[in-house]
Amino acid sequence: MTTEFKLPELGENIESGDVVNVLVREGERIEGNQGVVELETDKAVVEIPCPHAGTVAKIQVKKGDTVKVGQTILTIEADGEGQGAVAETTSPAPKEAAAAKAEPAPPEEETELPIRSQRPEATPISSQSTEPDSGEVIPAGPAARRIAREMGVDLQQVQGSGSRGRITPEDVRAAASGPAKTPQAARIAEEAAEPLASMEPVVPPGEPGQDAWGMVRRDRMSRVRKTIAAQMVRSATTAVHLTNFDDADITDLEQLRKGVPKGWLGANVRLTTMPFVLKAVAIALRRHPLLNASLDEENEQIVYKQYVHLGVAVDTPRGLVVPVVRDVDRMTIPEIARAIASVAQRARAVQFAVEELRGGTFSISNLGAVGGTYSTPIINHPEVAILLLGRSRWLPVVRDEGARIEPRLMLPLSLSYDHRLVDGATAARFLNDVIDYLQTPGKLLLAE
Repeated sequence: MTTEFKLPELGENIESGDVVNVLVREGERIEGNQGVVELETDKAVVEIPCPHAGTVAKIQVKKGDTVKVGQTILTIEADGEGQGAVAETTSPAPKEAAAAKAEPAPPEEETELPIRSQRPEATPISSQSTEPDSGEVIPAGPAARRIAREMGVDLQQVQGSGSRGRITPEDVRAAASGPAKTPQAARIAEEAAEPLASMEPVVPPGEPGQDAWGMVRRDRMSRVRKTIAAQMVRSATTAVHLTNFDDADITDLEQLRKGVPKGWLGANVRLTTMPFVLKAVAIALRRHPLLNASLDEENEQIVYKQYVHLGVAVDTPRGLVVPVVRDVDRMTIPEIARAIASVAQRARAVQFAVEELRGGTFSISNLGAVGGTYSTPIINHPEVAILLLGRSRWLPVVRDEGARIEPRLMLPLSLSYDHRLVDGATAARFLNDVIDYLQTPGKLLLAE
C-alpha cells in the first residue's frame, strides 16, 4: 500500500519550514516514527518523524526547499511489518504532544517532534549510517537511533541495558565516551580537541562570487537569523532605549561559589555566577514590578506580570536564542543552576521547543562569557528591560572612606530599559537592589 507522508502541524503560527537536511534515501526502509527530514522554523531546527513504516518510494523535497504544512514530503510503500510499527509509534497530535511534554515519556520513545542540532555544510546523515549491512535488527528506539547518528556511535557495538537488551539513549551516550565509536565519531572528537585559536583565516560559508570591488561569498539568511533581525528592528524602532551602567562587588560571592565542591549539583552542572544573578534579578523584580511588566499600546495599559520568567541569552552556531527559565523567583540557587545548564545545552544543540522561547518577562545576557565589560543590550520586545553582564575583573577599590585600598572582584552590569515606561530613577533603584543581593550573597541563600 502506498502512503503519502505530509508535513504535520509544527506549532502555533508556524505554517512552513526550510529543509535543512533529508535523512533518508529512496529505496531505504524506515521504521515507524523515524526522523526523515529536518526543517528550520523561525527559532528551531526540527526533525520530522514519519509515523509510517515501510520503504521510501519517492522523496518529494530536497535541501533548501520551503515546505508548507500539509505538503507531501515522502511517498512510502508500506508492508505488513511496517503497518504493525505504525500502530505502536504513531506520533501524537500537536495538542497531545504539548500535554505529553509536561510528563516525559520513556527515553526510547518519542512523544513529540524531536529537535536536533545542525552544523554548516553538514553531510546528510543518511550517508553516515550506523546500521549494520547484514540486515540484523538492532533493538533500539527512534530516540536512541537519532542520538547514535548525531554522535557517530555504531549501535552494533552498544550493549543495551533496557528490557530484553533494548538500547536506550543513555547507553548510546555512554558508548560515545568509550571505545564504541565509528571513524566519524573519532574524527569529530579529534577536531574538538584541536586548539580554538588558529592562524588560519576562516572561510565564510556561501557560494563564491564577485562584486564591483572584489571577491565575495553569498550565503542565504537562515530563518533563525531573519527572525533575530526582525525582532531587533522591532525592538529598536518601538522601545525608547536607555542604558544604566554600574558594577557589583562579587568578591564574597566568588569565594562562596568556589567553596562549593565540584560536581555537588550534578555531574554536568557547573556553579557559575549566573544562578546567583538570576536569583538576585528575580527577587528585585518582585520589589520593582514595573520592570517585570509590558506595555499594551493598543489598549493603553501597563500589564504587570505576576510571574517571573527570565530569558537567558545563549550564543549558538545558528544565532542568538533566548530560552526562558520559568518561575525563577520560586527556585533555589541549585535549581536555577540546573535549569540554566539544561536550557543552555538544549539551545546550543538546537534541542528546544519553540514554546521554550516564549513568555519571558525579563532577559539576561552574559557578554563576559566571550569578553568585554559594558554594552547596550537591545530589549527583547515586548519586555521592557534587559540586563547584560560583563567580564568580572579585579580592580583597586577604596575602602573605609579612603583609609585603605584593596583588590576587589567587580562585575560590570548594563541595564537597558524602555524609557516610555521605566524612568531612570526606577531603573537605578532596581539595579541597586540587584547589586545589593550580589554583594551580600547570604541574602540570596535566605530568600524565600
